[in-house]
Formats: sequence, structure tokens, C-alpha cells
Amino acid sequence: MILYLDTSSLVKLYVEEAHTVVVKEWIEDAELVATCRVAHPETISAFHRRYQQGDFSKPDYEKLTAGFVEDWRKYVVVDFDEMEAGVLVGKYGLRGFDAVHLSSAKMIRQDAGLDLFFSSFDHRLNNAAAAEGFQVLLPE
Repeated sequence: MILYLDTSSLVKLYVEEAHTVVVKEWIEDAELVATCRVAHPETISAFHRRYQQGDFSKPDYEKLTAGFVEDWRKYVVVDFDEMEAGVLVGKYGLRGFDAVHLSSAKMIRQDAGLDLFFSSFDHRLNNAAAAEGFQVLLPE
């Protein structure tokens, strides 16, 4: 299985949240885990927000960020088609980076001709991914 993670799913690998366990199970079943290059700053931004809210101490935030940066090379990191992302915004009413993630997943599918499972915890993005023919993984 090829698994695409948007940022909301990727963060769950590092921060204990609802559905963290299920995302980790999906990772174990995946042959490859892919994400878009924008997920790197988005994920660090999510960690930083949580740190500023007091969810982590500074040492924990630094350790968390360092672990993510170290793991980054384990993921298949892909680009996106900005024109396609713009079309997806209009077609589904997506936020910018959600459209970027969907565009990125579409590029993988198009370039590699692979079946791709899509993981996000954003309802609108999941609906758009399903409409685009992706198998969307949802927690039971």
C-alpha cells in the first residue's frame, strides 16, 4: 500500500491526539509513505503552535521537532502542480494547502500509476479526495 499523509495525519505520528494509534497502524501496513514538501513547514508550524499554547515544554518541543526533521528523509516527498491546486480550490472550496496536498497526491498517482490511499483529518479534503477517486482512509 502507498499511503499519502496530509499534515493533519502526519502530526499524529509525533503528537498524541485522537486517532494517533490508527494512523500508526496505517503506517505499519504501508510500503511507502508519501507527503508533499509543504508538509515539512506545516508540521513544524503545528508543533510550534502547540508549544506556544503550553502543550509542550521547550525541551520537548525541540526534541519533537528534531525527531520529525530526522524522520523526514523516510518519507517520499513530492512536489505539487500549482495550477491543478488552484483548480481544486475552485472545484471543492478547499483551503490553499489542502488543495496543494490533493494536487501532490494526484501527481503521484498520475506519474507512478499506483493505487494510493489518502489520509487526512479534514472532512472537506477527504470528500474532495474521494471525488477525485482516491481511497480515503478513515478511523473506524
